[in-house]
Amino acid sequence: MVLKIHGHAVAPLVRLVAEVCKEKEIPYEVVNVAVYKGEHKTPAFKQFHPFGQVPYIDDDGFILYEARAICRYLVKKYEGQGTPGLVPSDPRSEALFEQAASIEYSNFYPFALGLATEKIIKKHRNLPADEARVNEYLENLNAKLDAYDDILGKRAYLSGDSVTLADLFHLPYAAIVIEELGYNVLESRPNVARWWQAISTRPAWLAVKVSA
Repeated sequence: MVLKIHGHAVAPLVRLVAEVCKEKEIPYEVVNVAVYKGEHKTPAFKQFHPFGQVPYIDDDGFILYEARAICRYLVKKYEGQGTPGLVPSDPRSEALFEQAASIEYSNFYPFALGLATEKIIKKHRNLPADEARVNEYLENLNAKLDAYDDILGKRAYLSGDSVTLADLFHLPYAAIVIEELGYNVLESRPNVARWWQAISTRPAWLAVKVSA
């Protein structure tokens, strides 16, 4: 049975899961969820994702939600095909990967998500952005990216010399910040700029960048 990704095809984390499917050469089908009509908040949807968020997957009856957990699962299940090493198996390399994944979740995602919420999601809801919060998110993000530039001055990717899920986890929201919202966070950070160029031009991402 083809893997089913339940969500909206343009939703950032749906596209992240689709990107990993492309990396691992996994056929998939997006089952549309009408998020702008609130379908993800209905009791029927919450039977599969109790928090009412997208995506979740149905892998031949195995239901899994939370995008980063889904990506880890797919990489391990399909270890023998597609892009290798997205989750390293060596204990030290895996520890460095988990460290990098934690960096993304703690030091990048909250601020990028905050910017997306204020500048995009609120616009869809006909609400004004809170510019004070926008400035706070951007100030925090810039401080975190200074540390990223130090890290990436010592290695090609966040956990070493090879790309891992920790790098790919950044794709959807970094694209929003850098490309859609146009915040100039790269010019003064050559190592971040080089890293972003490397991950954002991957064929798997280009295939799902607009829609899964």
